[in-house]
Amino acid sequence: MQISPARRAAFEILRRVEQEDAYSSALLARPDNDLNEKDRALSHELVLGVLRRRLWLDRTLEHFAGRKIDSLDLAVTLALRLGLYQLRFLSRIPASAAINESVNLVKAARLKSAGTFVNAVLRRATREPDYDPSAATTDPIEKIAIETSHPQWLVARWTEQFGYEEAAAIARANNDPAPLAFRFTARASGETERSRIIDELTDAGSELVESQFVPGAWRAGRTSALLRQLGDRGLTYFQDEASQLVTHLLGARAGDRVLDVCAAPGSKSTSIAVQAPESTIVAADLYEHRVRTMKELATNQQVKNILFVISDATQGLSFGERSFDRVLVDAPCSGTGTLRHNPDIRWRLQPADIAELAHKQQQILKTASAMVRPGGLLLYSTCSLEKDENEAVIQEFLEQHPDFLVSRFETHSDLQTKGGALRTWPHRQDVDGFFVMAFQRND
Repeated sequence: MQISPARRAAFEILRRVEQEDAYSSALLARPDNDLNEKDRALSHELVLGVLRRRLWLDRTLEHFAGRKIDSLDLAVTLALRLGLYQLRFLSRIPASAAINESVNLVKAARLKSAGTFVNAVLRRATREPDYDPSAATTDPIEKIAIETSHPQWLVARWTEQFGYEEAAAIARANNDPAPLAFRFTARASGETERSRIIDELTDAGSELVESQFVPGAWRAGRTSALLRQLGDRGLTYFQDEASQLVTHLLGARAGDRVLDVCAAPGSKSTSIAVQAPESTIVAADLYEHRVRTMKELATNQQVKNILFVISDATQGLSFGERSFDRVLVDAPCSGTGTLRHNPDIRWRLQPADIAELAHKQQQILKTASAMVRPGGLLLYSTCSLEKDENEAVIQEFLEQHPDFLVSRFETHSDLQTKGGALRTWPHRQDVDGFFVMAFQRND
């Protein structure tokens, strides 16, 4: 009994997401020397595709199985999801391969008797290829929720905030593969070195496009062994353009003292270091293991101007007040702007989480604001679409801190709101959904 390495790897990652509450993004980022380039690409496609389409897959499987998905053994559920995803969304894969490999997956999980069941369900699906589980409802929000595989409460929430058409567009965009964006690191410091790398990638077949949003950011049509090798060597770093835009808007300059309050995993601190190598950066985070990860990242990228500290920004910061020129609060958030990269978030998040996060964000912003010198800049950002985590947090902060005024951005006027914030959207700019707002201390 043979199972392709790609499907075996995808099955194991999906199992860990379900059983161990692991994050798919972390598991997919780990090197897997057992997979060649082709298998790695298929494994990633299967994992992300199944997580993005989980609700649609489950409703469809329940129709053909005549049973609720919750009544099945997890291994059977995962094998069925993988098989149906291939049948419906990967036309290049023969139906026989999708079905047989799914049967073999449950047999390998010591559920041989379930092989017949998996085979029967998937073969029924091939005989009714146009079945649409969303057709059974007339409720427009439920229909979009099923069609795009989002929790109904989240679609309803977006409809209330942005309107039905926008909510539907956001949900549909969340199931599209995100562009692969990267930047150069401090290790690739010179223009000559960067030009050489661009030429090397182009010669190897990478379709590179300079970002229209962020100087120094690039899009690659697809990943490659060379691009991953460059990342492993600390020359390039994968980072969504909207995330890179945050540090660009911070505008750190030579001689600045910069505080990154919620710095892990270190992507923004190391980006600031590239933009302002003669600045001094303090990168703080709550957990020792996350600070250790940041140190490893900085070492790999040859960043030398960051001081790493363990600190709880909700309780207070052990730095001199009013001592930083620029303070970045990239707050912990729901991550609803990153569902293309992190599709499992939609299945973890609960409505109550957003209120809890908003309270934490208010605490952190208040604590961080005390660190800003007179005339200095405070930048607040999230990768959330939710107004409760963005506009509402800002409104409360301004009401309680009259010494801070909104500082409008001089660039990207097309992305700015009436209130002076900057927003990006997956369905509009094809980047992660970010909210960014700047304040200047004027006392």
